[in-house]
Amino acid sequence: MSVSHTYKRLSQRVAKITLGCVLSAVVMGCVQNAPDVSRAQGMPTYLGVETRLLDGDLVNFIVSVTGQATKNDVAAYSECAAAQYALIRGFGFARHLRTNVSQEAGIWRADAVYTISSALPDGLRTIDAEVIVSNCREFRIPTV
Repeated sequence: MSVSHTYKRLSQRVAKITLGCVLSAVVMGCVQNAPDVSRAQGMPTYLGVETRLLDGDLVNFIVSVTGQATKNDVAAYSECAAAQYALIRGFGFARHLRTNVSQEAGIWRADAVYTISSALPDGLRTIDAEVIVSNCREFRIPTV
């Protein structure tokens, strides 16, 4: 095999890898509240989810996290709960309305409200439930 042929094949592989990296970056940029798993301190401890159906498609999730947790960990946990709840109820999407986060005595709590729907809802803070649940499994964040 000639040097120019080898170089051409190598260039094609580099182009494919670069395109793959760009596409991965774009997709990851679309995922909301991706948890930070690079912390050396350890993983958070997830204490559970309380789910309250407020009205039809309006659902409240109260979650708690302790250990080496952050505000982002508890917010991601509430999003994972909302995504799994939407799937359990036969819906494919959710829209984030609000999340209140607090910390007391080393326990982070989030009180989050989402709407669930079968079609992609209007708004900027929508989630595809299947994608989010898959990400939650990958990052070892429990769901409902």
